[in-house]
Amino acid sequence: MAAALSPSRASDFMTCPLLYRFRVVDRLPSKPTTATARGTLVHAVLERLFDLPSDERTLDAAVGLVPGEWQRLVETEPEMLELLADRDGDTTEWFAGAGSLLRTWFGLEDPTRLEPAERELYVETEIDGLTLRGYVDRLDVAPSGAMRVVDYKTGRAPSEHFEAKALFQMKFYALVLWRLRGEIPRRLQLVYLGNGEILAIEPEERDLLAVERKVKALWAAIQHAAETGDWRPNPSRLCDWCDHRALCPAWGGTPPPLPDDAATRAVDPALAGAAQVVETGVDA
Repeated sequence: MAAALSPSRASDFMTCPLLYRFRVVDRLPSKPTTATARGTLVHAVLERLFDLPSDERTLDAAVGLVPGEWQRLVETEPEMLELLADRDGDTTEWFAGAGSLLRTWFGLEDPTRLEPAERELYVETEIDGLTLRGYVDRLDVAPSGAMRVVDYKTGRAPSEHFEAKALFQMKFYALVLWRLRGEIPRRLQLVYLGNGEILAIEPEERDLLAVERKVKALWAAIQHAAETGDWRPNPSRLCDWCDHRALCPAWGGTPPPLPDDAATRAVDPALAGAAQVVETGVDA
């Protein structure tokens, strides 16, 4: 059995163990939303922009990439077209929204002065038998070797109360890179395009060791839930946005029966489907 965890699935379990079960064990699909679709689109444009020579990385060039990247997206995920059903397929407003987010990004970073070492970098390492994995939006490496991990968010920056949760993903990536490359990233940077803010920290070894302990504790809790079948809900304001609220006992619903191989699905990503493995990096 191959034990593996990504920051998105770790976040799911921390938010609500039943949500983890619905996504990983039951493999219930989530409907695309305008927020996630626009986030995926903008991420794709920002990745593709760096294929251009530095002096051609202009706002106009980025906006010009939007239609082509949207076409790529709907070819692989046709259900995205349903988001434009009430507009008769008219993409004018849709593309304008993406363009606005790109304009905000150009006010925060100058792509003509950036040469990312990696984009959409898949990282994976093993810690005490547990594989940690995920996708880093952008990795910048200075001539000195210092690393900066950058993640784009198309939503708004969180309040101070929720900053720690937002930074958990970045520290997770930093831990993986540290174990892979033997050096702690110098800077972790969350770029919020919803309101034009950057949240950044310079992690220390003690920070990443704390994340390592937290990840191990989370995995132990996931294993316990898998063994006992106790995937209890954790009601919160986030329930208003949950695709599976109708099935949640906290809201009068009844979860589907657990699959016969539920315990295995819960801890083995090879059997858990795309929801267990894929990192989109587009959460608002």
